[in-house]
Amino acid sequence: MTIAETAPIPLPAGIRSRQVDNGNGLSMHVLEAGFDAPGRPCVLLLHGFPELAYSWRKVMLPLAEAGFHVVAPDQRGYGRTTGWQQGYEAGLDEFRLLNLVRDAAGLVSALGHQTAAVVGHDFGSPVAAWCALTRPDVFRSVALMSAPFPGPPNAATAPVFAQAIRHLLDGLAALHPPRKHYQWYYSGPEADADMRHAPQGLHAFLRGYYHHKSADWPQNRPFALAAMSAAELAHLPTYYVMRAEQTMAETVAAEMPSAEQIAACRWLPEEDLAVYTAEYARTGFQGGLQWYRCGTSGHYIPEMLAWSGRTIDVPACFIAGRSDWGVFQKPGDFEAMQATACTQLRGVHWVEGAGHWVQQEQPAEVSRLLLDFLATPR
Repeated sequence: MTIAETAPIPLPAGIRSRQVDNGNGLSMHVLEAGFDAPGRPCVLLLHGFPELAYSWRKVMLPLAEAGFHVVAPDQRGYGRTTGWQQGYEAGLDEFRLLNLVRDAAGLVSALGHQTAAVVGHDFGSPVAAWCALTRPDVFRSVALMSAPFPGPPNAATAPVFAQAIRHLLDGLAALHPPRKHYQWYYSGPEADADMRHAPQGLHAFLRGYYHHKSADWPQNRPFALAAMSAAELAHLPTYYVMRAEQTMAETVAAEMPSAEQIAACRWLPEEDLAVYTAEYARTGFQGGLQWYRCGTSGHYIPEMLAWSGRTIDVPACFIAGRSDWGVFQKPGDFEAMQATACTQLRGVHWVEGAGHWVQQEQPAEVSRLLLDFLATPR
């Protein structure tokens, strides 16, 4: 099915959908608000996994009403953006972080802007961070959500990456019961089919996944871990450190919300979830999973060492749900972001009543925090 043959995405009035050539090989599908008045400053919203541009639908209009041109793309590998290679056997180079920065910068330019504020959630957060780190001339401020940025890799840790990871994975496998890390599971050839063809059905899988990582799952009570060790990571929920014998579909099925809980879920009603179901049924998950493969392989650390020791020097802020374990899934990152990685960190904000999907679970508060940050003198 071509993009032209897909059903229109149901959107609030004031948000439009279109394709834009980003100059880096993609026809990017973007959602836009505040597009009807020229000269507005641009705010670029970058989603994570398994999300879409649609994940920003609740914060776009408040930002546009404040005077911004708000743009949320389906990133490379996702949704209705085309031009990327599909399949597990496809090359990974196009999905590495520095090329995702090129995607973002190219889109800003294609839309007629010279600069933008960039906001990233989940895996969109490191993309936004690298945008601000490597192109501060374009990305003049950055808001990171859920995933803190510890800074670029350094020459001391890069050579021992593979050894350290092997030690960690072996340690997880030796736990009782044996465990495995979700990012390495996502990097394997079976993950896409496990989720796309989940025994409970794709829609139920996504419902379980979003529920499990949200504030609706009462066991999400995060705290800082002491070290990047198997014993410490074992404190993480199973959607991060999985049972060794289970797929992600099996992992989230164990925490499936009841029919009553689903009916009561105001932040992700069934008709909204159906948008994700339809898109991932069409594309699968492999495009997004390629991002994880780039990170777990370690292949792209050498080119990133060119920025070793560099900091994000544009204004920055961090926003996360109070119930979001993502902040602490990699011990030390949250502290490094505050201590060294961001020299103009204007605020760290915890949003009550939100888990990992903070801009969907509590959009009014996230919109308020973003607007306060964007209004801060540069």
